[in-house]
Amino acid sequence: MAEYIAPIQRLIEEFRRLPGVGAKTAARYAFATLDLSDEAAAEFAEAIIAIKREVHKCPICFSLSESADACEICSSDKRDRSVICVVENPKDVMVMERVRGYRGTYHVLGGSLSPIDNVTPDDLTVSALVGRVATGEIDEVIIATNPTPGGDTTAAYLARVLEPYGVRTSRLAYGIPVGGDIEYADEVTLYRAMEGRRYFGE
Repeated sequence: MAEYIAPIQRLIEEFRRLPGVGAKTAARYAFATLDLSDEAAAEFAEAIIAIKREVHKCPICFSLSESADACEICSSDKRDRSVICVVENPKDVMVMERVRGYRGTYHVLGGSLSPIDNVTPDDLTVSALVGRVATGEIDEVIIATNPTPGGDTTAAYLARVLEPYGVRTSRLAYGIPVGGDIEYADEVTLYRAMEGRRYFGE
């Protein structure tokens, strides 16, 4: 006999699809959902549907956008288009935006290189980044991948790939703990990491 009746078990399994959500947490979420009013449950369901329907990838930087056109940052005339900050995921863009002093643009790779997981440059948006740099309009690329083995490998690879274009490349300083994620860094740490970034080849 199943531990829970079918509708609850199904919802538990759906919650378990989320990263970091185990069986006990998923069960807690499912029963909390059961306690919602019909109106609140409908709003919850609509929010999930809406995020899939209304959130798009920016065709320029691959961050998130509310339309199929360029995102708010890429379309802003107040951003310095000669500087690109390369991050792994869209969440990192939102975190980096807390660094008030940064006024450049972004490029989201969609992850980091990982030979073990068979993640190659072709699985990331590396070619699109190279295409942006190849226009000759970019002065600096700030590589802000996470200070993890995958992030470090990706940073070194990007520096090597971009070298022929003569663009200045830098890596965020280790104000961010080794093995940590940008997502969890506070504003001061991010600011110091940005200010203390080091340049490849120097």
